[in-house]
Amino acid sequence: MNNRQFVIGVDYGTDSVRSIIVDAQTGEEVTSSVFYYPQWKKGLYCDAAANQFRQHPQDYIDGLTHTIKDCISKADSSVAANIRAISVDTTGSTPVAVDATGTPLSLLPAFENNPNAMFVLWKDHTSVNEAAQINEHAVKFPINYLKYVGGIYSSEWYWAKLLHILKEDEEVRNNTASWVEHCDWIPFLLTGGNDVKQMKRSVCSAGHKALWAEEFGGFPPNDFFASLDPLLDGFTQKLFTETYTSDKQAGTISQEWANRLGLPADVVIGVGAFDAHMGAVGGQIEPYHLSKVMGTSTCDMMVAPTADINEHCVNGICGQVNGSIIPGMIGLEAGQSAFGDIYAWFKNLLEWPVKNLLGNSSVIDAATAEKIQQEISDKLIASLSAQAASLLIDENAELAVDWMNGRRTPDANQQLEGAIMNLSLGSNASRIFYSLVEATCFGAKAIVERFEKEGIPVKGLIGLGGVAKKSPFIMQMMADVMNMPIRIHKSEQTCALGAAMFAATAAGIYPKVEDAMNKMGSGFDTTYYPDENKTGFYSKRYEKYKMLGAFIENEVQ
Repeated sequence: MNNRQFVIGVDYGTDSVRSIIVDAQTGEEVTSSVFYYPQWKKGLYCDAAANQFRQHPQDYIDGLTHTIKDCISKADSSVAANIRAISVDTTGSTPVAVDATGTPLSLLPAFENNPNAMFVLWKDHTSVNEAAQINEHAVKFPINYLKYVGGIYSSEWYWAKLLHILKEDEEVRNNTASWVEHCDWIPFLLTGGNDVKQMKRSVCSAGHKALWAEEFGGFPPNDFFASLDPLLDGFTQKLFTETYTSDKQAGTISQEWANRLGLPADVVIGVGAFDAHMGAVGGQIEPYHLSKVMGTSTCDMMVAPTADINEHCVNGICGQVNGSIIPGMIGLEAGQSAFGDIYAWFKNLLEWPVKNLLGNSSVIDAATAEKIQQEISDKLIASLSAQAASLLIDENAELAVDWMNGRRTPDANQQLEGAIMNLSLGSNASRIFYSLVEATCFGAKAIVERFEKEGIPVKGLIGLGGVAKKSPFIMQMMADVMNMPIRIHKSEQTCALGAAMFAATAAGIYPKVEDAMNKMGSGFDTTYYPDENKTGFYSKRYEKYKMLGAFIENEVQ
């Protein structure tokens, strides 16, 4: 045991944070732990009707502490002494206003209950007007400052969220020393940072969401932002000039955090990145293979040799950044704003009577009602999937568009909304569920179609995340719709595993993250192949999906 080296990967998701301890030589997961954010679980600081989704940094701190200590307590007593490094991934763009010490304002007493002083979660769409303002403004300049983010700026991203908060909250505005991504703040926290100007910023978050580019020498010039809105005049001076790939060190763990977690004082802390980017590495991404991290939303990641891309910019995606996934290669990102969230929405819709009426039943007691509610909730999606899988394919069946949370790719537009057509008195839960699954698969196909239209071949599909692991029905339909096989990675925690691979690289155990990926990767356990009897059917349905989407975009909005 004393010769073994261990690393910790920490994955901050939408609902929870999970940490794993991994053997750096073999990739074996030693222990794991999950912590669900208490304030988020209660729905605090969120308003779904207004598309406001905020998270309190205390949930992040408590989750970090709990999961790592829990992992260590479950492991052999000698493991903690041989932990070499920790790396972190987070959702994004999930930024927050901080003071000069790099402390999120909501950790200060004056702002502890102010949502505008909290992390603005990736799925928060309160800044759609600001995103539209940025897009209208950008065309006035001879240089296309949106070229590396697909040509369209999204309300899910850094500058739109910042401008919205500055406009909306004068008190927060007057106390904001900088604007910081979640993936940059956690490493800063672990290293004991107390000067925001010294925070190491990830090229992943900066390039994909914040308009930072090597070609521009960093951010677009001040005139771009000052003429956009006077509130942004000079704001880049509060930010950063340098960025770092995630194989680099953010620093060494602080004594305070070493003591709190029970770790050695020389543990390396790696530069952070977004979850899907590290998840693609954990899922053993290959050049031109689309790595689909499928959870509440999807993030579709691809890497390509720099020489292949040259100066070509892919329109309508979520950015292309040198070194954002694998250092030395171009990382390309796309995705869907809602995937698992659509299934969760439909599940919640069907559960309304169970949640709202069963507890007041005069027939059964409260304890039994609670058990029944939990049993129905646990079985609902699996039962819907089984019934939907047994339906006869019907070219004129219910048809849906998957823009329930706007559209991320291709061509970001968060003001779009979803739809279901061909409803009749014969429409039932399983038929509607089928249409929703089909729509999410069609949304995925639209992304592949855009890459290929832009001259970027998609040579294969890799499925990662909870939906990929848990739903054969959805994955089989994905293969049928895409008309190509999709390999499902063995790991249950590819994002955390990817973070562990980067930790091993930052610690110097491996010279390159590709080496860590090859040694620590666990491979694939399932491949779904397209059913030749259905691919033609879905091809016709996909054309109808595009027609419905075009109608919504052109006539309804």
